[in-house]
Amino acid sequence: MRNTFSETLYECAKADPMIYIVVADISPAGSMANFQHEYPDRFLNVGVAEQSMIGIAAGLALKGCRPFAYTIATFSLYRPFEMVRDDLCYQNLPVTVVGMGAGVIYSTLGGTHHTMEDIAVAGAIPNMQIIAPCDPLETIEATRHCALQSKGPVYLRIGKAGEPHLTENAVDPWEFGKIRYIRRGDDVCILTYGVLTKMAAEVADSLEAQGKSVSLVSCHTVKPLDRKGIEAALASHKHVIVIEENVPQGGLAAQTKQIAWDTQATCRLDTFTLRDEFIHNYGSYDDLLDAHGISQAKILAAVA
Repeated sequence: MRNTFSETLYECAKADPMIYIVVADISPAGSMANFQHEYPDRFLNVGVAEQSMIGIAAGLALKGCRPFAYTIATFSLYRPFEMVRDDLCYQNLPVTVVGMGAGVIYSTLGGTHHTMEDIAVAGAIPNMQIIAPCDPLETIEATRHCALQSKGPVYLRIGKAGEPHLTENAVDPWEFGKIRYIRRGDDVCILTYGVLTKMAAEVADSLEAQGKSVSLVSCHTVKPLDRKGIEAALASHKHVIVIEENVPQGGLAAQTKQIAWDTQATCRLDTFTLRDEFIHNYGSYDDLLDAHGISQAKILAAVA
């Protein structure tokens, strides 16, 4: 996703001279490096000064530009939180804050690099929109949307590297603010977003091997959430499963539960999220997810 984001933004920026890129202590490579060399006046690296990154992006937006503030997720949102809230969201400026390597992808770097609660944090701020593409193809759509939109700030949550293409044959097209059926079934519906969609697809495959008809849904726009789409999924399936790389509070799982309660949904509802705790576990990305109770085996055992 990281490379796809850079390539897509580079193409958008070549066509639109108002697109600026402000990064914090990231060494540009590939298309990002090309942009830096071709358009040095529109590329700023502030170093380890993430608060300045957000402030500069806000100033550029006030001048009519479309800035992207880009760095590792924990440092794009947590360290400059006050500036994100006051400089961007309070003034409703069209700045895209890009959180790269979100969730627990930076597993071996420890808790300082684990972005476990970013959906809850960003979602709590008025005016903030949240997009979390599930694969490189959705990353292209999301980046293009951010490069064109002017309705306000966006938190764009992307993975790091190696994510497979999952939506080449999706039932629905990508549309901001709408859930997207990657595949449609009648019995079980899996709601998910972001990098975890790969695991969700594997769970769907296993359930289909058991003879169940499964829908797999990308909820790429986490805010504003497609409430009507969620309501329809709850009403049209016997069993709904939410798989999410965010703490239990403030994310897709919690909102789906609220919608189910509000609409008196009668389906079975199972949710899988990161735990509400800091887990001091050293290991790979999959090791961290497993420690939080998120793995294909554990999900299948729980929903059996």
